[in-house]
Amino acid sequence: MPTVLRVRKGVKVEDGNRAGLPEDLNVRVALIQALIPLGMEAVVELLQQDVQTLVGPRYARGQRPLGLHRWTRQAGSIYLADQKLRLRRPRVRNRHTRQEVPLQTYALLQQPRATDEGVLRRILHGLSCREYRACAEAVPEAFGLSASTMSRRYIRASARKLQALQERRLASYEFVALVLDGKTFQDDTLVVALGVTVQGDKVLLGFVETGTENETACAEFLQGLIERGLRSQDGLLIVMDGGKGLRAGARRVFGADTPVQRCQWHKRENVVAYVPKAQQALWRGKLQQAYGQPTYAEAKAALEDVRRALKRINESAVRSLDEGLEETLTLHRLGVGPALRRSLATTNGLESIFALVEQRTGKVDRWQNSNQKQRWLATALLDIEPRLRRLQGYRALPQLREALQEERRRTKTSAKSAA
Repeated sequence: MPTVLRVRKGVKVEDGNRAGLPEDLNVRVALIQALIPLGMEAVVELLQQDVQTLVGPRYARGQRPLGLHRWTRQAGSIYLADQKLRLRRPRVRNRHTRQEVPLQTYALLQQPRATDEGVLRRILHGLSCREYRACAEAVPEAFGLSASTMSRRYIRASARKLQALQERRLASYEFVALVLDGKTFQDDTLVVALGVTVQGDKVLLGFVETGTENETACAEFLQGLIERGLRSQDGLLIVMDGGKGLRAGARRVFGADTPVQRCQWHKRENVVAYVPKAQQALWRGKLQQAYGQPTYAEAKAALEDVRRALKRINESAVRSLDEGLEETLTLHRLGVGPALRRSLATTNGLESIFALVEQRTGKVDRWQNSNQKQRWLATALLDIEPRLRRLQGYRALPQLREALQEERRRTKTSAKSAA
């Protein structure tokens, strides 16, 4: 093994054996690709070793395989990471067949390993296509890559991400909550679905490009999640803002008996928007204090006090508070503790993810079409997902699942009794 490969230890090798090549060759090539720019020196040495393996040592008579001999050099190129590098490569020829004998190392390095994925990560984390040439890795021989080439690579890689997100199977997950909220790109809204498993893991399920008022589009999106394996019969809580179309779509797909937790943050902000700015902080605090009460009865009583006080100054704010008020107390009614209630009483979990999406997409000055928006969003979401932490208060999720199942049984019993 070339000396240069001993410079760094513990390099992670992710590629397995390829095309039946010896495992040690795959490992050595993978290591070289992590050592730019020193890898070029090791490549030359490996190519010479390949030649020596085929034709024997130079000037050693009687030790060469019959018919094989060294045969000049030729300009070529290889890939190290996502850089294409010029190289004068040695050649071996078979005298009998008059054909060139390929060198294993050279053939392997002709394949750009994760090139599109590497480009994808660079662009997504702030490196624009036009800046890529100047930011290429510090290898003097590296070819510059044009903006159009980078764009085509990014489109290919991000299209694969979009397909992966849209087609991900969901049957293996035990979801206890489904959080829905919209992310705006210029004038368009993309409604994103986040699933929370009973273990507290967060899984991004997909999105639909629509306004939250479009009941049909929202219902088709949610029905698509069910067709991909999302189960609601074991008990599922839906967390959303006050969009009427989204609420109607959820009712159509999951049924009227599926509990909905309306976002308390959106409700609070909608109400205080009706009062003068000088008083907004006061009423925001009153509503927050009411929603912070430990039990359903106490929270409902506190909200009634706020309603009576608010009625004296602005009846429009009262009507905003009344609309869907009971659904803002769903977690209180289910007996959920304060830690888990803080996590699921609002859509803030998705809002935090949207802030991370904005870090990756905010540099785009002009969205050209729908496909571009969807590819960027899917790529950003899948890049963020592995970094998401468990839901705060996740240890109470099994109790939430039991409460949801119990409410489902009560609803079915009441429906039978009424029939």
